[in-house]
Amino acid sequence: MTRDEFNNIIHKHNRKLFAIAFRILRNRQEAEDVVQDVFLKMWMMGKKLDEYNDLCALGVTITKNSCLDMLRKWKHINSDPDIMISANADPSPSPFEQIVSAEDENILAGIIEELPPLYRDLVQLREINGLSYEEISAMNDVNINTLRVTLSRARQMIREKYLKYYDDRKQSERTSR
Repeated sequence: MTRDEFNNIIHKHNRKLFAIAFRILRNRQEAEDVVQDVFLKMWMMGKKLDEYNDLCALGVTITKNSCLDMLRKWKHINSDPDIMISANADPSPSPFEQIVSAEDENILAGIIEELPPLYRDLVQLREINGLSYEEISAMNDVNINTLRVTLSRARQMIREKYLKYYDDRKQSERTSR
């Protein structure tokens, strides 16, 4: 399959796969990331992709499975009793929560600082400065789809490093008790 043929597949199925991901995840950014990952997985399949009769069905299946995997990860994180919040609790953050929040911001800033320069710059422009994909694309003279894939990879790296830090912190808290 040529790159142009694959681009046609992307243009043909992008909205449908995004709609499915958004319905499941209820988060625009995560849904965009999932769809980008789906197309990346499909592209990495190479010649195996020609064996499928219905590429849309394949994309839908991969999208649903990716979304379910993401929901399982979220459920695992949200089921941690240390981060459960009571429905009757005061919604304002306690001093301890403010300290933890500030620490988390410092950790995330450190993680972002350790990213490769391209990833770091794109995350800075999109997530911190709030620029649109179109603005970033024009500034860096890069294709929007390439930009989305690169940002998705950067977010994944940040997510993995933060979860590793979070797991290490929980482990050290358990051993210090």
